[in-house]
Amino acid sequence: MAPQHMRNVAGYHRGVPKPQTSAITSLPTSPDDERRARMIKYAAAMGVRMICIGACFFTPGWWLLVPALGAIVLPYFAVIAANTVVNTGRTAVERPGALLPFHDDPLSNGRA
Repeated sequence: MAPQHMRNVAGYHRGVPKPQTSAITSLPTSPDDERRARMIKYAAAMGVRMICIGACFFTPGWWLLVPALGAIVLPYFAVIAANTVVNTGRTAVERPGALLPFHDDPLSNGRA
């Protein structure tokens, strides 16, 4: 009898590994959701930059350098954060019911 992870194909006694099934919870994030999350991060960083620019008008003395530096440096980090695609570490989802290639093993001599 074939092991549990093998199945017979079309009545042949040659075992073929079953394709792994994927649960809907193991699917990666859709490109639209991932893009939306990156746009929100970018918009939040640009909002903080606008606050830094506004604070430059009300900050006296040497303290002016803090919001000015924030207004100058934040766009760089915002673009880096917006262009970074997060890898969730999940495996690639295979097409369900995929056909598996047949590899004839020359050492088996036709035996299963």
